[in-house]
Amino acid sequence: MRSHLLQTGMVLALCILLIGSFLGHSVEARIFQDLEYARVGERSLKLDLYIPPHKQGERLPLVVWVHGGAWISGDKANPRAPRELGDRYIVASINYRLSKEATFPAQIYDCKAAIRWLRANADQYDIDPDRIGAWGGSAGGHLGALLGTSGEVEELEGDVGDYLDRSSAVQAVCDFYGPTDLASLYDDTAKMDSTKNPLCLLFGGIPTEHPDLLREANPITHVSPDDPPFLIMHGNKDLVVPLQQSELLYAALQEARVESTLRVIEGCEHGGFPPEAYEEVRRFFDEHLAVTSVGETEAIEAGNLLTNGGFASGQSDRPDGWTTFALPGGTGVPVFTWDET
Repeated sequence: MRSHLLQTGMVLALCILLIGSFLGHSVEARIFQDLEYARVGERSLKLDLYIPPHKQGERLPLVVWVHGGAWISGDKANPRAPRELGDRYIVASINYRLSKEATFPAQIYDCKAAIRWLRANADQYDIDPDRIGAWGGSAGGHLGALLGTSGEVEELEGDVGDYLDRSSAVQAVCDFYGPTDLASLYDDTAKMDSTKNPLCLLFGGIPTEHPDLLREANPITHVSPDDPPFLIMHGNKDLVVPLQQSELLYAALQEARVESTLRVIEGCEHGGFPPEAYEEVRRFFDEHLAVTSVGETEAIEAGNLLTNGGFASGQSDRPDGWTTFALPGGTGVPVFTWDET
């Protein structure tokens, strides 16, 4: 009897070891290039997928990188996101039809088709379909913001791709200096030759001659209280996309009581942000997409930073390297003033 119990115990122990070994097995880092997420006529729409090492069976959050380029140019190759987030986030860098191929709303149709494809194929690539974020700069920031505010807007869903029953919603958005009010942006660029003006190319003519389409293209148009959290970053010396574009989106999100942060980075133009900006991007996605450890949560709380761009009540001193300016209406927004010397 004793021998039988001993044998049974050894078998159970071996089973536990084998199961533990399987669960702890690490999946190596992988890069999948040129995965077709949809086809429009003869045009193949593709994305690249960067998957970090992780445990067997583990589901990782996903950040979708949307490249910039004034909707005229740009490509999914060599995205910055995997370098900043790639050790514990899956990153999908997507291509979409540029304005020389198709006018708006083709661009947002494609972005939404990519989100739906990634959700539909989540099991194959170890993606957590409930933790998807969007990040882009300039034109990519515009499309990322539009993904965030138009999650339930049927007019912008389109019919691109094979998974129209899947959601195109995202759970967090990081917008780097994206246009958000295209009518006012056109006013700033109206003197440009219409054959070279990015907005004229995007709309296939003078934007103001297409008022309904222009309105649909504005992320601000679709802001609602159920939108995901936003982190917006913009240089105060940006001459390509004026800072006002981010101020307008931030004000609309705040009015709708959407969790949102505007970081104005002093001395920066259209990009060229310091490393600290990317550290904040990571903290933002960690807070809203990642499973945060107790230690990390305590560290975030210790900073007394609120995600609406303000500070905890009762805190009288600003952290080093911060100043404030007032938005119209008196809303104070922290401004980074790093010394890069």
